Amino acid sequence: MSSESVNILAVPFPAQGHLNPMVQFCTHLATKGGVKITLVLTESASKSLQIPTGTASLIEVELIPDVIPEGGGGGDTPQNTETYIALLRATFSQGIPQVIEKRKASGGITPKVVLYDSILPWILGLAKGFGLQGAALFTQPCCVCAVYYHIFHGDVEIPSENSPNAAVLSFPAMPLMGTNDLPYFCYFKDDSQQVQSLLTNQFLNIDQVDWIFFNTFDKLEEKILKWMRSKWSVKTIGPLIPSMYLKDSKEEDHRISFFKPHSQACMDWLSMRQSNSVVYVSFGSIACLTEQQMAEIATALAESNHYFLWVVRESEENKLPKDFKSETSEKGLIVKWCPQLQVLSHGTIACFMTHCGWNSALEALTLGVPMIAVPQWADQQMNAKYVVDVWETGVRPKANQKGIVTKEEIKACIHEVMEEEKGKRLKRNAVKWKGLAEEALLEGGSSHSTTEHFISHLSSI
Repeated sequence: MSSESVNILAVPFPAQGHLNPMVQFCTHLATKGGVKITLVLTESASKSLQIPTGTASLIEVELIPDVIPEGGGGGDTPQNTETYIALLRATFSQGIPQVIEKRKASGGITPKVVLYDSILPWILGLAKGFGLQGAALFTQPCCVCAVYYHIFHGDVEIPSENSPNAAVLSFPAMPLMGTNDLPYFCYFKDDSQQVQSLLTNQFLNIDQVDWIFFNTFDKLEEKILKWMRSKWSVKTIGPLIPSMYLKDSKEEDHRISFFKPHSQACMDWLSMRQSNSVVYVSFGSIACLTEQQMAEIATALAESNHYFLWVVRESEENKLPKDFKSETSEKGLIVKWCPQLQVLSHGTIACFMTHCGWNSALEALTLGVPMIAVPQWADQQMNAKYVVDVWETGVRPKANQKGIVTKEEIKACIHEVMEEEKGKRLKRNAVKWKGLAEEALLEGGSSHSTTEHFISHLSSI
């Protein structure tokens, strides 16, 4: 393959949980000979991004100005999901053609494919308009997306706040689901319908997409993959995390972030703890817990017999109980953000209390860490269902009638995972999935082979 014979234009959805899978896939591609990646970001998104030097040297970042759509009003922050997506669509619809034309005018190689986040399906039309192939990256698991597909086609109604908890639904190639296992959008209140449409519309034009990639691996979702592959040519490329965390590799961590991690403080603190002695707690980059829920978690951690590392974003700190930090300083560390992969791969971490966003759940699975699943919205309920009942690497405390997971439930789960025989079984299962994840990324593995085939095909057209 000749130098820079394959040029790929990558368009991520500018949110933390969507950016990193895209950047990691681009990193895998860019480290192959003859592949050049251009990552398209909006100027507004780039302002708060922490982009490592290594990433900037490996992947070219092209910034495009934000465009206010006609009738869209002004202001720095869109009022809801609908106006935000309209702004994003106007911005990319104007910016992507300009980037492509810029490449042509400068004598550079025109991209052969536009790799885009699947929740931006209209990007495919832009790619086809320039005669380019379109590759959709699904950043949520196959099981969740399969349910989105059924919702999109009207085969199932999503649960509302008034749905009976006893309802049981059956889907092809999936375990029976209760209403609290299905995607949940009521969390977004008045925005729920827009968020639902954003996620289910991933299937608007899937039959016209040239490449369909999922951040998962074959052996993790064998049954649902078989069903999906009977409809589309689905390819797995996960887990999309730097191989340095899975095997002996010199590949650097090129992940980017909207938050600055307290890396040194976390690593120094963990280095003073015993093996398998720490509960790691994080609810991701978006979830906002109620003050009551924060208090229940805080009390459970304070009363448990274990150390804890808790990520509490700056916007959430005011919800912590008064004096909690000072009163628990000897057994716990609270940080605004942390290098999650480094933390999860640290030998002192015994379990991960998580919202079960797909990145977090997949990272825990592939690093061999049992989970305490406390899902909040959208895909997280289903991810938790699979973590507990299918992959058997976690437990899920029950929420009360007000939707609050009490301190008693949390303490019982911590005890179960860290002190009981079941915890040992969960750990063995987690280690099993870690081995299978490594296998998928090694030469000859399902995800490794997909990446190689993608590049080989593009270099031949």
